Amino acid sequence: MKIDEFDFPDDLYYTEHHFWVRDDGDVLTLGVTDYAQQLAGEFIYVELPDEDTKVKKGKPFASLESGKWVGRIYGPVNGIVTEANEELDDDATIMNSSPYGEGWICKIKPDNKDELNDLFRVNNPDFQAWVKEEIAKNVKKE
Repeated sequence: MKIDEFDFPDDLYYTEHHFWVRDDGDVLTLGVTDYAQQLAGEFIYVELPDEDTKVKKGKPFASLESGKWVGRIYGPVNGIVTEANEELDDDATIMNSSPYGEGWICKIKPDNKDELNDLFRVNNPDFQAWVKEEIAKNVKKE
C-alpha cells in the first residue's frame, strides 16, 4: 500500500519507531521502513547487534546513523538475534536502496510470536492515520 509517496507492503508488521517486521516462520526479519529511510537521508552506519543479543520489546538494542541523525533500533518483540545483515557493515545505503529487501537489519527468534499482534498492520485505519500525521509533522517541514 502507498501512503502518500511511501511504500508500506501489506504483508509486514510495523512499529511506532518506523521499523517493519516480516514473519518468516521461526524467525522474524527486521528492517527500516521506506518512510524512515527517506526521512533519514542516506544511511552511513549501522551498529548491528551481535548474534545471541537479547532483544526486549520496546527497548533499544542497536543503532543507525544517517547524515541527518543518529537513531536507535528498538525491539519489536522479545527474543534473541539469530543473524545480522553483515552486508550493511560495508554499505549501509542498502537500507536506502532496498529497505524491504536486501536492506534488512537482523533476524530475531521471538520468545512469543503472539507479540506480533501488538504491532501495526497497514490495513488498520489507525495506522494509516498515524503515518499521515507523521508525514505531515516531519516531511512537509523540509
